[in-house]
Amino acid sequence: MADPFMGEIRMFAGTYAPHGWALCNGQLLAISSNSALFSLLGTNYGGDGVTTFALPNLQSRSPVGTGTGGGLTHIALGQVAGTEQVTLNQTQLPSFNVSLTGTAAIAIPANTSNGTSKTPASNSVLSTAVDTAVGAEVDLYAPLNSGSSTTLAPFNANITAQGTYNGASQPVQTRNPYLGMNFIIALTGIYPPRN
Repeated sequence: MADPFMGEIRMFAGTYAPHGWALCNGQLLAISSNSALFSLLGTNYGGDGVTTFALPNLQSRSPVGTGTGGGLTHIALGQVAGTEQVTLNQTQLPSFNVSLTGTAAIAIPANTSNGTSKTPASNSVLSTAVDTAVGAEVDLYAPLNSGSSTTLAPFNANITAQGTYNGASQPVQTRNPYLGMNFIIALTGIYPPRN
């Protein structure tokens, strides 16, 4: 294989960086012992620029071309951005409203026995009102199966319902499908000439 350009980055399926290469993990290097590489990278990826500079950190990151593509955001050399997940808010979602209009047939069950209670209870229905005294409250409810079952005159009722869904504010993954690989950078090699 031909000698690499100093500062060249490659993907490597191994678990270590070969001789003359280093993992792109953001490590700091001394300028004094890597002056040629420093002249290429500068402090674009970190370091103080006096005694140290950093290698690019591609751990859990995807590289992207610098500059401004048509209609896209400008990306500067060494710029780090992005997140693995985001939580969307209502302003980022389309409006979602539900409206329902319809008619429901209503049938109220009753029976023909005399009422035994003034208040409804579980499994009780409307029954024949028993008037025991003028102006007194009447027993209007009886157990469901205490007499002949009947239904009050069925009728239709108009229904209108509306609702809005607000969501649960759960984070959404923003990563593409991926395969973890090591990126390595050439510490030595041919110093790249300018065109």
